[in-house]
Amino acid sequence: MKKYSKTNNEWKAQLSSLEYKVTREKGTEIPFSGDLNANYENGIYHCKCCGNTLFSSSHKFDSGTGWPSFYDVMSNDYVTLVSDHSYGMERTEVCCSNCGAHLGHVFNDGPEPTRKRFCINSVSLKFTKKE
Repeated sequence: MKKYSKTNNEWKAQLSSLEYKVTREKGTEIPFSGDLNANYENGIYHCKCCGNTLFSSSHKFDSGTGWPSFYDVMSNDYVTLVSDHSYGMERTEVCCSNCGAHLGHVFNDGPEPTRKRFCINSVSLKFTKKE
């Protein structure tokens, strides 16, 4: 999966404590707290850790969950889906295929055409606005 790697100390120097907790330790930000949850500008969402292209604003929708939600990825090559059985739940974790950062989870309750809801932590993303 990972093509891009750093030591834990290098990640800690690059990321805020919350960004590190979410992306490197599989944490979750508080719902409705992220800057990108209500962002509906035209652009591209990238991995906060390595810059890998992940999601397009054209695939973003308001799921009402408090986290940025997308019904599709830019490319299946850009994310890795991992079975997650933590906390007694059966979920599918979404990771950056380039650096292994934890992004969030994907669920089968999204809108057409994919019926997917990629529920992604705002702090795991950086947004580039298209002019």
